[in-house]
Amino acid sequence: MRTFVQRLGALSLLLAFSVVLVACGNKEADQRVAFIAFLQTRVLDKPGLRVPTPTAEEKASFGDYAQHYAVITDFNEGMNQSVSKPMNEVMAKGAPRSITDLASRHDDLKAAKEGLGGLRTALDQQVAKADAAHAQLKQPDDLKQVYDKAYEKTVTAPATTFKEVFPALDTVFASALSIGDFLQQNKSKIQVSGSSVTVSDPAVQAELNKMLQQLNSQSAAINAAQQKMQAMVRGG
Repeated sequence: MRTFVQRLGALSLLLAFSVVLVACGNKEADQRVAFIAFLQTRVLDKPGLRVPTPTAEEKASFGDYAQHYAVITDFNEGMNQSVSKPMNEVMAKGAPRSITDLASRHDDLKAAKEGLGGLRTALDQQVAKADAAHAQLKQPDDLKQVYDKAYEKTVTAPATTFKEVFPALDTVFASALSIGDFLQQNKSKIQVSGSSVTVSDPAVQAELNKMLQQLNSQSAAINAAQQKMQAMVRGG
């Protein structure tokens, strides 16, 4: 027969185990509350696109949920390195700034157009990686509602907006290359000096004007996409 002392000892162990379980449960709840507050006040409540870096103290307060935020920060860092920076380089090198560029920088324009395909692939890969990681996250409903909104704002929306730029850029570079080829094919009838163009053949003049007008309208589409992106980043 078990003594009263033996029974009391067993009960004490059971109570101690229960306290440990409660303590762990509270720890997770506190971490979740801290993470939700960070997402709400530092990401969702701020205008525009904001992906703040948590302090070491904030990160520690998130516990395992810090890895959930890493899905967002990893995507944005990957976008910067594999898409945004390379695109800036492509635009700096290949974007035509005058009709002289259209006539003399065929190779740069062609390289820029071809480079867009690689950037689009890189963007698709970054989105697919982030979406796959997002789908694997196990989150209580209160956190999931806030996190999904933050993910939409910092991953899905910027990626979707960025994708709108690619078709417009591709079309502009294609038109620029066509104009460059046209200028080369009719160089005996077209004299380019700085921003001044003199054409000796009325038919060639009419065709060139048509092509330049088309290029200008396509450039307007790029400006519209860039303005939309800037509005998303700034907020408004």
